[in-house]
Amino acid sequence: MAEQQKKAQEQDLNQLLKVRREKLTELQENGKDPFQITKYDVTHHSMEVKDAFEELEGKSVSLAGRMMSKRVMGKASFCSIQDLQGSIQSYVARDNIGEDHYKDFKKMDIGDIVGIKGEVFKTKTGEISIHATEVTLLSKSLKPLPEKFHGLTNTDLRYRQRYVDLIMNADVKDTFIKRSKIIASIRNYLNGQGFLEVETPMLVANAGGAAARPFETHFNALDEDFKLRISLELYLKRLIVGGMERVYEIGRVFRNEGLDTRHNPEFTLMELYQAYTDYHGMMDLTENLYRHVAQEVLGTTKIVYNGIEMDLGKPFERITMVDAVKKYAGVDFDEIHTLEEARAAAREHHVEFEERHKKGDILSLFFEAFAEEHLIQPTFVMDHPIEISPLTKKKPENPEYTERFEFFMNGWEMANAYSELNDPIDQRERFKAQEELLAQGDEEANTTDEDFMNALEIGMAPTGGIGFGIDRMVMLLTDSAAIRDVLLFPTMKSMGAAKNEANNAAQSAPAKSVATFTATSDMAEKIDFSNVEVEPLFEDMVDFDTFSKSDFRAVKVKECEAVPKSKKLLKFVLDDGSGVERVILSGIHDYYEPEELVGKTLLAITNLPPRKMMGIDSCGMIISATHLVEGREGLNVLILDDHIPAGAKLY
Repeated sequence: MAEQQKKAQEQDLNQLLKVRREKLTELQENGKDPFQITKYDVTHHSMEVKDAFEELEGKSVSLAGRMMSKRVMGKASFCSIQDLQGSIQSYVARDNIGEDHYKDFKKMDIGDIVGIKGEVFKTKTGEISIHATEVTLLSKSLKPLPEKFHGLTNTDLRYRQRYVDLIMNADVKDTFIKRSKIIASIRNYLNGQGFLEVETPMLVANAGGAAARPFETHFNALDEDFKLRISLELYLKRLIVGGMERVYEIGRVFRNEGLDTRHNPEFTLMELYQAYTDYHGMMDLTENLYRHVAQEVLGTTKIVYNGIEMDLGKPFERITMVDAVKKYAGVDFDEIHTLEEARAAAREHHVEFEERHKKGDILSLFFEAFAEEHLIQPTFVMDHPIEISPLTKKKPENPEYTERFEFFMNGWEMANAYSELNDPIDQRERFKAQEELLAQGDEEANTTDEDFMNALEIGMAPTGGIGFGIDRMVMLLTDSAAIRDVLLFPTMKSMGAAKNEANNAAQSAPAKSVATFTATSDMAEKIDFSNVEVEPLFEDMVDFDTFSKSDFRAVKVKECEAVPKSKKLLKFVLDDGSGVERVILSGIHDYYEPEELVGKTLLAITNLPPRKMMGIDSCGMIISATHLVEGREGLNVLILDDHIPAGAKLY
């Protein structure tokens, strides 16, 4: 039945597309090709007409926009036009625009872009409208707009086709207008404080300044490998050395890591550096900047995110990392003096750590595990351990810690700031320690940047520096749930295995050919399995009673996100039909992004004992199919028909 409905819908759509193309052909044959029109004189936008109605009533105006509705009623009709500012109704009468033009108007479709000239008036129901004297078709829409373009099931499509999302959802357009105003407000504030906006390279030989894995590329002309920048820091500090005392840059940076509600591989970062100040100066600047932007863009310093009010008008809390861990975990690192004592405390409090982690690393892990989630109101967390702060000045009175802070709101890190390290001897030692971590397998560790070292040896003034995550700031100020809601064109997986295969061939990256067999396809395709190897079948038999004790159930994915600090694990929150949410972790992040699986029906074993993974209890196992292609593992999660209810048992 569902298949028949799908076929009927496809036939209806094909007929609609055919009719629209026939209308365009007719227009072109009659010398009315809309695509030959090059401009239209727009005098007003919709909200300008509504806001200035008393002044404009009875006067002629011309507007242009997309036709979003149309009611034809014999000799007179109504239509609604949507432009940048909103929408406005137009009354179109045959006697006012002429019989031939009225016939043309009746053939126009929802989605067409039109220009309307006419007098401003108010209808009997009190709606401000345009009494049309001319209607001009400016662009023919050859595809119909969707009737609905929102909700969980269409989230992926909304991100892929943002242009349709902007047309159909006024709140989405409002978010991106606010984003533009937020960035403009930041610039206005900093320019007023004497900062210079600069631009630095995106293609770099050495990607430093942050703990992140870079993207790599090749520059053909020089036959040299480059990386995409992961931060803005090292070039901006060179400018401080050069005497540009206050500099900032707002730009894209790139980090080769997972996607989730707060991470996208390319995002907007702002970094600024100010000579002759320290991290306390950066705290004052941050507090004033956030207050200024909220007041200018939103008209208030009280913001609400996900139902929680945050007050930017009050003084921001300032707390050390040691005190935050003491407050929220009950562990006092001032009383922990050795690495063994730190490890013992971690084991006692079930904080996962690695062999390479030192005392300061374990303090940071405690902070992430116990304190971060409580930092809802604006809070500066100060004085980080030296192990996690390779570019920061030590605190003179306690060299185990540094003059660094992270700014938190809503439990999120919003900014990261330092009293910048300007001692070149100390800096070289820190780079050396980073290179040792790199040799131990830490892909996020930095390498020594010799040109930056040369700049430091020439001499850099005492400097305060800070990096702001602009996307997270926009999320908070627009009450947006995910980073993709504030990125016009977020990074998405290619649509369909066939497209992946074409992309891979074009980019000459045979190692990625595994993608041909990962992720479900949105396109009908013929799949070649000739080079696929599968594991031999087990020859040992398992008795039926043992097998039947495994409880295989259909589960619905309610939430899915990347597990912090893990490159492979995804955390699933599942409806298993029991009424209690089930959490299962699965190491499939190499093959799927979290948003691809939200709303899907999967298969899971639900009666396995819980096992800890990255400190989280995983209660079961998601079932996947694996195979080999040219020695590399491919994987497909088993995705079931959505008609199967949560909790359905597999027999």
